[in-house]
Amino acid sequence: MTQPYGVRDVEKLLRLPRSTIRALVAAGFVAPARGPRGAWEFSFQDLIVLRTAQALADANVSPRRITKSMRELRRHLPATMPLSGLRIGAVADRVVVREGAARWQAETGQYLLEFEGDPAHGSLSVIARDRSAAARDDAQAWFEKASTLEARSANAAANAYRRAILADPKFLDARINLGRLLHETGRAVESERVYRDAIRACGEDPTLLFNLGVLYDDLDRAPEAVRAYEAALRRDPAMADSHYNLSLLFEKLARPRDALRHMSRYRALTARSR
Repeated sequence: MTQPYGVRDVEKLLRLPRSTIRALVAAGFVAPARGPRGAWEFSFQDLIVLRTAQALADANVSPRRITKSMRELRRHLPATMPLSGLRIGAVADRVVVREGAARWQAETGQYLLEFEGDPAHGSLSVIARDRSAAARDDAQAWFEKASTLEARSANAAANAYRRAILADPKFLDARINLGRLLHETGRAVESERVYRDAIRACGEDPTLLFNLGVLYDDLDRAPEAVRAYEAALRRDPAMADSHYNLSLLFEKLARPRDALRHMSRYRALTARSR
């Protein structure tokens, strides 16, 4: 049994003001024992729960979700700080806890906090992850979820790609995949909007421009398709598929010389890759 921690210990170890500690206790996140004189006595688990609850509150997580997560967290915490430290993260309404190589509540998600040190010796360092890194991790998790959902539910996959973009607006692959998925499921207007937004957010990436060209091609908007394919080739002259699609388009547009030029380029590029 570890020595309990008083309010002053909690203030010192967690760098939380007394008013915050009182508010977290009042909210029911922890239920400290009472000492001989009625003073609060916090356990090691209480310290971790308090600090994690405050971090989630700072991240604008709803009180209901925090309460549910804290109940889950307490069930998995060791009695004392392990030598390997702890890593704790929030995923939906659950938490993930890692102690060295061990892991509880096995879900993929970002880690919000890392705890190191030993409260018994007066030290407990809390390292908040860089917000931008956490956002990228969150975006990657949503991207991977969307990729697995595509075969089962296009709508669910599209929503997951949107969550990835919301977490990281510069996540080009998520924007490209969302545009392609919408195109494949007959939502051309939304697909074009996604591609146009992606160009504004991420610049004129060749794959993005090629996909936009394919969309215009399928919609029989030949002049716009030509401009998109040519823009893709300005950024990647070795994009064989753009040359091929342009050749077919120019043939339809009765521009045989341009058609032959791009077909010749396509054949040269594909011959090199064999």
